[in-house]
Amino acid sequence: MDNILLVFSICLMLGAFVGFMAGLLGIGGGLIIVPALIYLLPWVGVESTQITHVAIATSLASIILTSFSSASAHHKRGNVPWELFKPMLPGILIGALASGFISEKIASDHLQQAFAAFVVLMAIQMAFPFKPKANEQIPGFEVLLGVSTLIAIIAGLMGIGGGVLLVPFLTFCGLQMKQAVGFASVTGCLIAISGTIGYVIAGLNATDLPDGTIGFIYLPALAGIIVSSMLMAPLGVKAASSWPTPVLRRAFAALLMIVGLKMALSV
Repeated sequence: MDNILLVFSICLMLGAFVGFMAGLLGIGGGLIIVPALIYLLPWVGVESTQITHVAIATSLASIILTSFSSASAHHKRGNVPWELFKPMLPGILIGALASGFISEKIASDHLQQAFAAFVVLMAIQMAFPFKPKANEQIPGFEVLLGVSTLIAIIAGLMGIGGGVLLVPFLTFCGLQMKQAVGFASVTGCLIAISGTIGYVIAGLNATDLPDGTIGFIYLPALAGIIVSSMLMAPLGVKAASSWPTPVLRRAFAALLMIVGLKMALSV
């Protein structure tokens, strides 16, 4: 019980940090939450063979409420191009749902290596943003379906909402940045919901998981992250108007680079 309370307390602080940074820099928290949980979860009895799966699943579940809040705000501002959901929604839902079952088939250390590589790539993208030249032409149904499925699978496997992948693709297709971000916020919520369901079902037959888990999701950590992140995100948004966000973005990128390299070397 003491360790559970300790993990919950640390996740409160973790959620406060990622919530504030999400509001300040507009980045998702999964890239920090997953490494932190990989370190914390052994304290409550999560086996090494399942630790990465539980960390990613819990991170994905934590995105649901925060992304819903963001999606609602963008919808009210008219920033969501709903017409894109017809070709992309099936891929988003199927890809995210499948990610839990795909993850189950991957060894925990291999999944951690893949996540570490992804974190390093995202750190480079954050420090030196890649801004594709707009194509100004929306691809056909088949392309949108295929891309949305692939992005949803990657997002589900990494425990993120997918905005870091979807926004560059949509801006390349000619969407304005605010529309791309608005659409990504809605799809991030759907990816989180569908992916969480997949991880719950895929983890039902997992053995030796500690009390407090539903499938691969560890509820005490999830509760701590959600409570504090939702409280701190508005403060991050407020700080964004006066803090030097470009400098902080590069500092955060440096932190991600260190985290990613440490994870890769510790496997």
